[in-house]
Amino acid sequence: MTTETHRVIRPSILYFGTPVVLLTTENADGTFNLAPISSAWALGQHIVLGLGSESQTVRNLAERPDVVINLASPDLWERVESLAPLTGADPVPESKRAVYRYEHDKFAAAGLTPRSCDLVRPPRVAECPLQLEARSIALTPGGEGRFLSVECEVVRVHADERITVPGTHHIDPSAWSPLIYNFRHYHGLAPELGHGFRSETAKAATRVG
Repeated sequence: MTTETHRVIRPSILYFGTPVVLLTTENADGTFNLAPISSAWALGQHIVLGLGSESQTVRNLAERPDVVINLASPDLWERVESLAPLTGADPVPESKRAVYRYEHDKFAAAGLTPRSCDLVRPPRVAECPLQLEARSIALTPGGEGRFLSVECEVVRVHADERITVPGTHHIDPSAWSPLIYNFRHYHGLAPELGHGFRSETAKAATRVG
C-alpha cells in the first residue's frame, strides 16, 4: 500500500531546475545588451526563450532579430548573479525601479568578455563553453501581456573543444555541465545516472572503445 506524501502548495515561481543562459542582443544605438534568463528550452535547432515583456532584450528582438544564446557553466554563477539586478532599459520601467538599476556596459559590470560572431551582430560571451548564434523568428505574447515566448532558430554553434567528443560534432555530457537555476538557487549537474536510447554520444564512445 502506497502512503500519500504529497500536499498542495502554491510556489511563487516554477523554476524547477532550468538552465541559465546569457542573451546578447543589439541596442538601437549599435551597442549590445547582455541579460541572464532562466526560461529556455530546445527543440531540434530551435530554442524557445521566456522573456519579460518590459525587458530591453524584448525591445531589441522586436526590431533586430539577431541574438546569441550563451550557456553558462556552474563556475560563472557569481557573474550571472551580478547581472541579475541590472537592466539595459533606460529609463528603467516603473515596475522594475524598486529592484533593478540601469547599466550601459553589462559585460564590464560582470567581468565578462565579448567575442565577435560569424553570422549575427551581437557578440558571444567568451567565458561560456557553449555559444549559439541565432535569430528570433516569432514573438508570442502570453501571461496577459507580462511575458513573451520568443522562438529562435540557431544558425551556428560554438563549443569549447574541451567539452566535445574528439573527431565528432557531439557535446560530451561527461565534460559539460550547465548552470542550473533551481527555485532561485544555483546548481551544477549531479553525476550521470545513465543515457537515453537515442544518445549518439554513447554510441560513438562504444565504437571507439
